[in-house]
Amino acid sequence: MRMLRHLAPAFVALALAWGPTLPAPAAAQRLPRVMPADAGMSATRLDRLTDALETYVRDRRLPGASVMVLRDGAVVYEATVGMADLEARTPVVPGTLYRIASQTKAVVSVAVMMLQEEGRLLIGDRVSDYLPGFAATTVAEPREGGGYDVRPARRPITIRDLLTHTAGIDYGYGPARDRWSEAGVQGWYFADRSESIRATVARMAALPMAAHPGEAWVYGYATDVLGAVVEVVSGLTLDAFLRSQILDPLGMRDTRFYLPPEQAGRLAAVYNGSADGPVRRAPDGAGMQTQGQYVIGQGPATSFSGGAGLVSTAEDYARFLQMLLNGGELDGVRLLSPTTVDLMTRNHVGDLFGGGAEGGLGFGLGFQVVLDQGATGRPASDGTFSWGGAYHSTYWVDPAEGLVVVYFTQVVPAPGLDDHARLEALVYQAVVESRTGAGAR
Repeated sequence: MRMLRHLAPAFVALALAWGPTLPAPAAAQRLPRVMPADAGMSATRLDRLTDALETYVRDRRLPGASVMVLRDGAVVYEATVGMADLEARTPVVPGTLYRIASQTKAVVSVAVMMLQEEGRLLIGDRVSDYLPGFAATTVAEPREGGGYDVRPARRPITIRDLLTHTAGIDYGYGPARDRWSEAGVQGWYFADRSESIRATVARMAALPMAAHPGEAWVYGYATDVLGAVVEVVSGLTLDAFLRSQILDPLGMRDTRFYLPPEQAGRLAAVYNGSADGPVRRAPDGAGMQTQGQYVIGQGPATSFSGGAGLVSTAEDYARFLQMLLNGGELDGVRLLSPTTVDLMTRNHVGDLFGGGAEGGLGFGLGFQVVLDQGATGRPASDGTFSWGGAYHSTYWVDPAEGLVVVYFTQVVPAPGLDDHARLEALVYQAVVESRTGAGAR
C-alpha cells in the first residue's frame, strides 16, 4: 500500500494507523502546498518517484525515507515511505526526525555570512584572528617511500578557506593520522563527545594538516572550526546562535543538536546497507546508532558540531533551502541579502573540486555548484547548489527551475544504492513546464 499522497493531509493519519503513535511535531508555520499542475509539474509523472521509493523499501534497500519537492516556493510533492524503525514497526511520518550530519554545514555557513553582513568578521580574515591556536599551523607532507615530514603551512588559513574546504583540514585520516588518533580527533561523529566543540577545535589547531591552505579541496573539520569562530564572534554557544538567529526566525522548530526527552521517539533508527543484501539495524553503542547520545539527559549533549551535528525534519530543512532560493528571505524574515546568497553559490575553488571544468562542478561557500550541466551529464541546471549527509541524505536547489528537493533517510554505509541519481532523474522528468529547456521556448 502507498504511504504517499500528493498534498493530501489524510496520508498522515494513514501512516500513523500502521504503527505506534508518535509525539506531535512542534507547532510551526507550514510551507504552502499546491497541486503539481499549478507549478508546471505532472502528478502522474511524480507517481513514478513514488513507485521507485516504494520499491527500495519493499526490497529492503531502504528502511524508510522522507522526500519533499518544492517549486516556486510551494510544496508540490511530499512522501513518507517505509519505517523509521523496522524492528518496532514505527512508520516514517511527516514529523520524523533525521540526523542530517553534513547538511549542518550549510546552516553554519549561513551563520558565518550573517556575521559578515553585520560587519563582525570578514571571510578574508585569518582564522587566528578569532582562534589564536591557528596562528602557526603545520602540514604533514608525505615522504617518498613512507612516513611524512611536518612543515609550516605556506600561508595562514582564512575563514574563506574553511567555507570552501580548502583549508587542508581533513577528518584526521591524512598523512599524520597517527597524531590525530593520539589526540582523539578522528571521524565526523561528535554526538558522544563530552567536551565542547571549541575544546576539540583547539586540539585540532596543533596537529599537522593534510594539505597547505588554498592548494587542495580537502573535506573534513573545516565547518566545525567555523562553528567555533561563530561562538567567539557572537559570544553565544553555536546552539544558542543558530536557534536565535536562524532556526527560530525561520520557524525551524524541529531542528536542533540534541532532543528533549519527550521528542526522542521521533528520531529514526540507523541502518547499515550492503551491496548484496537488505539493510540491517546498526548496532547500539556504535556511535551513529546510539539514540541516547542525541537526547538531553541521556548523553553528554555538549558538543555542538557545526559540521555534522543537527537533527531535523524534511519540512524544516526545506524552509531553510527555500530561504536561500528566495535570495535570503522567507515569510518576511530576511537572514541574508541576495548578493550574499549569490556569492555563496558561485565557484570559489577553480579546478580543485569535482574534476573542475571537465567534471562540470565547483564549490562555493558551503555548497557544491553545477557549472556545466552538459559536463555533469545530469538534469540539474547550471547554478544548482547542493550537498548531503553521511546518513545518505541529500538536497539540492535549482534556481533556474525554481526547485527545492530534500531527501532524508538513515543508511550508512550505503554501497551500491542508486536512489540519489534516480531521485534526481524522476524529479526532473516530472517538470513539464521548463523555464530553461525546450518547454520554455
